Amino acid sequence: PGIGVSHAVRDEPWSIHIVRVDRSQPRLGFIPSLAYHDRIGLNPLSDQLTLFPKSLGVPVAAINGDFYATENDPMPGDPRGLFIQRNLLVSAPIERDCLWFDRSGKPHIDTVRPRFTVRVGESAPQEFGLNEDFDGSRPVVLTPAASTAIQGDRPSGWILARDGSHPGPPLKAGQPLRAVVRGAVTNHSAPLEADCLILRAGTPLQDHLRPGARVVLETRTEPPLESAVSAIGGGPALVHLGKPTGKSAARSSERHPRSAFGWNERHCFLVVVDGRQAGLSVGMTLAELSEFLVKLGCQEAINFDGGGSTELILNGQVLNSPCYGRERATATSLLVVRVPETQPETQSQKPSP
Repeated sequence: PGIGVSHAVRDEPWSIHIVRVDRSQPRLGFIPSLAYHDRIGLNPLSDQLTLFPKSLGVPVAAINGDFYATENDPMPGDPRGLFIQRNLLVSAPIERDCLWFDRSGKPHIDTVRPRFTVRVGESAPQEFGLNEDFDGSRPVVLTPAASTAIQGDRPSGWILARDGSHPGPPLKAGQPLRAVVRGAVTNHSAPLEADCLILRAGTPLQDHLRPGARVVLETRTEPPLESAVSAIGGGPALVHLGKPTGKSAARSSERHPRSAFGWNERHCFLVVVDGRQAGLSVGMTLAELSEFLVKLGCQEAINFDGGGSTELILNGQVLNSPCYGRERATATSLLVVRVPETQPETQSQKPSP
């Protein structure tokens, strides 16, 4: 109950698959997933579903998510934009539209700007990156989510642990974190403990790093995201207040496979358009996708990664036809989860109107 599916065929040709979620169903919610649930990497969407913890519910549908670093990049699977999973920050925003859900389960689309800074002792604050490759240009903080994605030789880092009674790791949006340097780490493959972080930094911050040094991490954003329980990047926004936004992006005027998420007062929609398959579907431009989403009834909608990543699964079955003839290993996904009857309903999972 609460889930509907349809397949629209148009003369372009277009093959469009839609999963519709009834927002009034109290035990259906949306949870973003990393490739290995709570670990960064690359994994086919069907495998991401198998790794979802049964204690959180049963994933009944899933769509691919944000753009990401590929297998040839230093940190494969690093989401390009914002990613928050069960209140925990995994990836920083990049001033690009993203989708987030508040404590009541209500979806929002915003362009979020990061204001992340780190201060060690009496040092001046410096902007830092989160769970990304360290190239020396700015400090980088690694959380346990990055432990499977770190590859090759890396500069030495510093382990950060809870500083006394202050709130310590993990990181949350808009909540300052005070930590203490436990010591240096040089083994890039060493697993990160759940309550620890790794800080990598060049000069001048490196000069202040030593065991026992106090560290303050600020994770402010504009707009504030303290009420965000989960978030996933993508963009651009395609529909706002029932009208196409007219926003563009790279290759937006070309026809490609597309993925999108939208909603109105009654339903949320997971939509994929197949493409690059002349006999089946040629794909859509972002403008064409926006117009279709408006006709579908979306008041708000956002674009997700497309091309070979475009995929929609319902009850374990791939609905669409991935353009390479197989599932691509991707970094993130958005799951529709049915919470067990024995589990108390959580406002963070309920898709509130």
